[in-house]
Amino acid sequence: MGKTGLVYHPAYLEHDMGPGHPESPDRLRAIVQQLERSSMLTRLTKIEPRRAEDEWITEVHTPGYVASLHRHVPTSGRVSLDPDTLLSPGSLTAAYLAAGGTLAAVDAIITKQVDHVFCAVRPPGHHAEAGRAMGFCLFNNVAIAARYVQKRYGLTRVLIVDWDVHHGNGTQHSFEDDPSVLFFSIHQYPHYPGTGREIERGKGAGEGFTINVPMEAGQGDEEYRAVFRKVLVPAADDFKPEFVVISAGFDAHRDDPLAGMALTEAGYADLTEIVVGIAKRHAQGRLLSSLEGGYNLQALAASVGAHLESLLAA
Repeated sequence: MGKTGLVYHPAYLEHDMGPGHPESPDRLRAIVQQLERSSMLTRLTKIEPRRAEDEWITEVHTPGYVASLHRHVPTSGRVSLDPDTLLSPGSLTAAYLAAGGTLAAVDAIITKQVDHVFCAVRPPGHHAEAGRAMGFCLFNNVAIAARYVQKRYGLTRVLIVDWDVHHGNGTQHSFEDDPSVLFFSIHQYPHYPGTGREIERGKGAGEGFTINVPMEAGQGDEEYRAVFRKVLVPAADDFKPEFVVISAGFDAHRDDPLAGMALTEAGYADLTEIVVGIAKRHAQGRLLSSLEGGYNLQALAASVGAHLESLLAA
């Protein structure tokens, strides 16, 4: 069995978009409590995040966007960046540590300190585009990690698997013209943010390296497993990734309030095993998973627990 790492920092709790906002600090509190109750924390290797350097953030985001976040971060209260996304005084520090958490995870995987890592970070990232915050997201953590894998360590082919219930529009936009990143997204459609149709397959040299699987509401474990086996696995086996990244949203769970899918904890465990198999066949087991959505606290905590159990057993 391989070693599994965990990235977490209490500063992630300081990003607070206000009472009643679904993307709340309680999400991480619920995850940590679950890991403590199950004694899983003792089986995980703690990886300390660092503050991401701007040179890596600007591989994905424009310098102007990064500067605008610094200008807008408040000293008190909250500032709205879009209808869903706000900045509190601790938000930007949390965002830098979230992106830096994925960079520290890459370092730990490449140097063989661990085989795979779950990054329990917030704010999430996959909706953030090059020049704008969107959908609870500030920095696109997985996209920044993918570029870091390539530019810092010279690995050429990165697979990103996005199973969040919402389409990862920001990640798609980051790599849609790039054949060195295979982006796979399975998501409820039509649903926020309205992108992710099957015909969106990439552009130019990147055509065919974006795979979108829009799903009708109500589909669950069996349907997701079938898509992973019939669509993701053959595409990944053709692509032969050297590093695998998961945008791990758990909001396709049947109890999630922001969507209408029907996955269970067991389903997430199965999806994890399938992606682990891809990483073992092609990427020496190298796999980074980073938290995206998931808004029913009990379902989120249980799903993360199942996801980690699958990683620990890999």
